[in-house]
Amino acid sequence: MNTPPLASGPEGRDALRPLLDTVLDALGEGARLRGGPLPAGGPPEVAERMQAAVGDVLPQEGDPEALWRLVRALAEGSADPAAPFCAAHLHCPPLAVAAAADLAASVLNPSMDSWDQAPAASELEALMTHALANEVYTDPPRGAGNCATSPHRPDALVTTGGTESNQLALLLARETLGPGVRLVCGENAHYSLPRSAWLLGLPAPVIVPTPNGTLDPAALDKALHGPSVIAATAGTTDSGLIDPLPEIARLCARHRARLHIDAAYGGGLLFSTRHRDKLTGIDTADTVTLDLHKLGWQPVAAGLLAVRNGSDLTALHQRADYLNAADDTEAGLPDLLGRSLRTTRRPDILKIAVTLKTLGRTGLGALVDQVCEQAREFAQLVHDHPGFELHAPPTISTVLFRPASATDDAVAAVRRKLLTDGRAVLGRARAAHRLWLKVTLLNPTTRPADLAGLLHLVEGTTPR
Repeated sequence: MNTPPLASGPEGRDALRPLLDTVLDALGEGARLRGGPLPAGGPPEVAERMQAAVGDVLPQEGDPEALWRLVRALAEGSADPAAPFCAAHLHCPPLAVAAAADLAASVLNPSMDSWDQAPAASELEALMTHALANEVYTDPPRGAGNCATSPHRPDALVTTGGTESNQLALLLARETLGPGVRLVCGENAHYSLPRSAWLLGLPAPVIVPTPNGTLDPAALDKALHGPSVIAATAGTTDSGLIDPLPEIARLCARHRARLHIDAAYGGGLLFSTRHRDKLTGIDTADTVTLDLHKLGWQPVAAGLLAVRNGSDLTALHQRADYLNAADDTEAGLPDLLGRSLRTTRRPDILKIAVTLKTLGRTGLGALVDQVCEQAREFAQLVHDHPGFELHAPPTISTVLFRPASATDDAVAAVRRKLLTDGRAVLGRARAAHRLWLKVTLLNPTTRPADLAGLLHLVEGTTPR
């Protein structure tokens, strides 16, 4: 029996070249068969097609065409985030250069739990996390000084996304303020925050009503009693709203509460000179969630947790002799175990580093500006159309709208009809006690004609 070729090593390059052609051909054929932003037919038909493509999951003899067959089937049955009418979720089309970097990470396969498994990747991660932390924290905390090795300087950890970052933020709050610390957040907060409080054994969180979509400082003030961690949001999942961060920061200072800002969506505004001011006050937070597989155009996963005071991360320190023996650390080998709650993890920092280096601040900021402008244009189209109702002007790149005079049941039915037919992927959100269609624009190549076409499609699907 011939041994299958490895991706790395002396034969890796020659083995990969024809396989990459196979993958690219299968992706193209799958997209052709799909014919739109989403496979038609709904769950039953998609499941039937995938089952037919897979057949026997573990056959006695291997299938040399398996790569082509399964990639084609996956592409045919996928939602394509690069399609202009695929605009439901914070689900971005990744940049080609980031996907290429991700391939390199898969080939080299560094494991970010000890230096001897990831020598260069561990250094790259250290460089990038400190640089990204400094994007958030332009004013370092007292005592940090200018020393690059100061334990008090801003730092960041690489995570799988907003959920892991939010959980880490509450863990650090618990370790800093004690197990009695209580989460205080708005109804607009991401569900991962109260769930993380439950997982960590914290007291039941205080959920502050947000009738206008953002945290009200006066209502928040009344809710603060005892040790607290306030979780504000910069870019809500449903509508992209940003809580009043400066006012919330002042409340935290007055009550000596810890502040966490979930900027999984809105954090990408940091790269835009035009929109960065919307995040004024973010540098006052003790911890900040960032998620560059949203407004950063990275393949999943590309999350970060930025920490104002790097010494807070000592709470994550662990010792495992086979990974970070004390004498190895004393001899100068970097200790990576305190950089994550996970042990084995991919070098997700590579694709982020390649993207930032390739595009620069100007290039990445231009992408942010483009999708924000698209949202403004789409909102104007809705506003000017007598058959639709606009919820509010967009804050980032999310627009809520609905057919005028439609019932909530009708709105839900329009969305499901478009999904089942494979013609458009729209989200749904509740605001002002009504159901709205949600468009989240994350594709910088979307054209004005695409926006008009999407609105026309919804109009044609709405029952009269």
